[in-house]
Amino acid sequence: MWGRIFHFTADAVLISAVLAGIKRNTGLQPAMSQIENEDIRKYAQKYLNVGEWLLDNSILFMNNSSYFERKNND
Repeated sequence: MWGRIFHFTADAVLISAVLAGIKRNTGLQPAMSQIENEDIRKYAQKYLNVGEWLLDNSILFMNNSSYFERKNND
């Protein structure tokens, strides 16, 4: 049971991170204004903020790691 909960949680966080990456690269984001219930809208925004946090921290880790390098597009 705990394994399933952990798996679903990890999947949800990864989906949130993918949505954050799409937002940063294309500007496309879920239409939060279409969620009528204010409480659900608030929790959906918190969910998306988890993806933003994960993306920010992943980029910070990769920038400070010797295992990653920037590729020049020349």
